[in-house]
Amino acid sequence: MAATTLPLTQAEAPFVLTIDAGSSSARVLLYDRSGRCVDGVGERAFYDVQASQPGGAAEFEVDRLLAQIARAVDAALEQAGPLVAQIAAVAVDTFVTSLVAVDAHGQPLTPLMTYADTRSGEDALFLRSTLDEQAVHERTGCLLRASYWPARLAWYRRTRPELWKQAARWLTLGEYLELRLFGHCRASYSVASWSGLLDRHQLLWDGPLLSFLGILPGQLSPLVDRDAALCGLLPPYADRWPSLRQVPWFPALGDGAAANVGSGCSGPSRIALTLGTTGALRKILAASQAPPVPPGLWSYRVDRSHHLVGGATSEGGNVYAWARRSLALGDPAQTEAALAALPADSHGLTVLPFFAGERSPNWAGNVQATLHGLTLATTPLEILRAALESVAYRFALIEQRLCGDSGGDSGGDRHLIASGGALQQSPAWSQIFADVLGRPVVLSAETEATSRGSALLALRALGAIDHLDELPAADGACFFPDTARHSRYQAAVERQHRLYQQLIA
Repeated sequence: MAATTLPLTQAEAPFVLTIDAGSSSARVLLYDRSGRCVDGVGERAFYDVQASQPGGAAEFEVDRLLAQIARAVDAALEQAGPLVAQIAAVAVDTFVTSLVAVDAHGQPLTPLMTYADTRSGEDALFLRSTLDEQAVHERTGCLLRASYWPARLAWYRRTRPELWKQAARWLTLGEYLELRLFGHCRASYSVASWSGLLDRHQLLWDGPLLSFLGILPGQLSPLVDRDAALCGLLPPYADRWPSLRQVPWFPALGDGAAANVGSGCSGPSRIALTLGTTGALRKILAASQAPPVPPGLWSYRVDRSHHLVGGATSEGGNVYAWARRSLALGDPAQTEAALAALPADSHGLTVLPFFAGERSPNWAGNVQATLHGLTLATTPLEILRAALESVAYRFALIEQRLCGDSGGDSGGDRHLIASGGALQQSPAWSQIFADVLGRPVVLSAETEATSRGSALLALRALGAIDHLDELPAADGACFFPDTARHSRYQAAVERQHRLYQQLIA
């Protein structure tokens, strides 16, 4: 395992300053030409989403969020000391999807709506009943759901008609950041693809959707690739960060795309498995033409020639958290040891783990969790094991669609590169995933994979590296599948599917 960081005294130019604006904090770090993070240079700024209970708003006050990001940049530049003179680029990634309306003067008219906002559910239903969702899915890579811009714009038009008339532009967080810093902004193909409004074949805003929604092309930002840099900070930022005044800033990327690159999953043989509060399974494909989108999954862009295909779940570490809270499981270390000792699928339980609804692959929406097969002999630990296995079964459905014949690769040497606290903290769950999916699960040793991915893409744009695999990611422990357990789990996946068909489909 290669070192993921290096001392400041050993770092070599060119340097890339990275801004990773996540859903709960912004992290500003410094990377050198080797793609390693420079020790002692890094600042995290935390912020809180403004949310209402369930099915409601999930928003940020966008200028307050921008101020937090700026303060993190201040601190990182101070920590970098003399190295700031050798910063060759600034790379940005943000959580996706986000949406803010601005007026003709660039002032925000709305809070920044986040991916977790579900107020447009009714509008998503209307769009699905009116438009051909399959055709939209093929053109944009996205379904007509509340997570994406078409439903959210329809919601604004329906519920806020006066604001709708005032809105001169609709922007993401990365675009708004550029607007404040440079006076104008662009949307990268990466971020635009997450909106559900990008024609992924032509790399243009989708004309039929814009026309249906009543959006003019001028209300959306110009589209650019990831290597189209901006220079020339405006006051007050030019005075605040003189070392960055003429440094190229690359357009913001989607954090999922950056995370794949940063964890070494820039080709189809290494697939990113992320399990935090929620989960995702993603792979990057290099192709001049947009690949087919597997049913129920999505296809975003990394750049003009790379596609990010995958699926996301609403279930993940939130299921483990529910079990620990509700079942009074006791000491975590003892629980982990006892969990690992239980045989695979030995409890007689079948779980549909939809504590927060279902996304990929079937997008059933506001469904609820189900626990079937309880007896007086069932123990809390067995319920936990069954719940964790059930999450892995949902990923098996996504993996089957993602890596089947439509995936375009042989599949014989695929590894799942896992990140996220849920798997990092539970070796037993990592082993369950390996056994269920029948593939090795390698824990990523890159603790800041998203920032690292942004840095690698910037180094590639600068010409400092020739290709994204030139600087391998650091890997950690590997969990190998057991053939007998995998066979047992195949039957369990089918059993879960039958329950799903009876209760939900």
